[in-house]
Amino acid sequence: MDANLRFWRAEGQSFLQRFLLWADALDPLLLLKSSVSAVRGTRLLIQINEKTLSEPIQNNQKLGGFSAQYHPSALTDVIFTEIKFSFFLAFMPITLPLVIVSSVQRHARHSFFWQFVFHTYTTAFTLVNGNGTPKAKEYSLHQKQIFLGLGAISYSACIGALPLAFMNRYALKSPLMQLVVRKLLPAPLLGLTSAFTVAMVRSPEFDNGIEVMDRNGKVIGVSKKAGEKAVMETALSRGVLFGTTFFLPEVLMYCVQRARFVKNPRALGPVRMFVIMSVLGGMLPVSFSMFPQCGEIKRADLEPEILASTEETEFFYNRGI
Repeated sequence: MDANLRFWRAEGQSFLQRFLLWADALDPLLLLKSSVSAVRGTRLLIQINEKTLSEPIQNNQKLGGFSAQYHPSALTDVIFTEIKFSFFLAFMPITLPLVIVSSVQRHARHSFFWQFVFHTYTTAFTLVNGNGTPKAKEYSLHQKQIFLGLGAISYSACIGALPLAFMNRYALKSPLMQLVVRKLLPAPLLGLTSAFTVAMVRSPEFDNGIEVMDRNGKVIGVSKKAGEKAVMETALSRGVLFGTTFFLPEVLMYCVQRARFVKNPRALGPVRMFVIMSVLGGMLPVSFSMFPQCGEIKRADLEPEILASTEETEFFYNRGI
């Protein structure tokens, strides 16, 4: 079993444990420390700790070991690990302005463009941080995922911009229509399209399956049912993340305006940005912690051909991010 999965299995059993780990790992300041030597050192640290992960580890060791090799696929190229590490830590700094800009658009074309950019980044993030098991016909598989991702991005951006296009096309300017299109629809649409892009770009895990391991870390086989479970859990967590990030700020801003906490109308813009930043910053570790990184699947849920080779009753897999 990969060192990261051992780490998650030992230290990420409860939601609170996972939340605290993700809160540490998502610190953007770590981007300033991701030099090649730092990555190599923390990689060595987690490999040393691999044999003793059943024992408590100091907080600084948790942070260093987890952050340097957060992606469960064992990479031999330290430079490539650093690139993926930086890409991961940049998730909030990049998605935050995209969410803010997308939430204030009034024209369908502008909304389509910014949602296209938003879904492009989140889809690339999903592609980089998938399970990584499918290896048959690697080139064609990678090509297939890119085409599926482009299709999902375009479709999601069109769906996101459709309500504005419909409202502007037919000049529907009533207060009720404004409320529905600008306040109520964006949150469920963004949540559903975010989940959709995850399911599409990781669909090869449905077709090819992912590796499942016993409690000792030995790979027992490749399971399509485990792949389906991993993708659905990740898609649900992504939908909750961005659906809540769009919905909750609208509720909070309504309360702020209703209670007249902000008397100057010009200050509502900065307050709105602060609220969105706070909600996104809080929801990131919450959504990543919804399901265990080292997922568990019961014997009864696996394919017969896998069960025939072992008497184990519990199996584990890498859920991906």
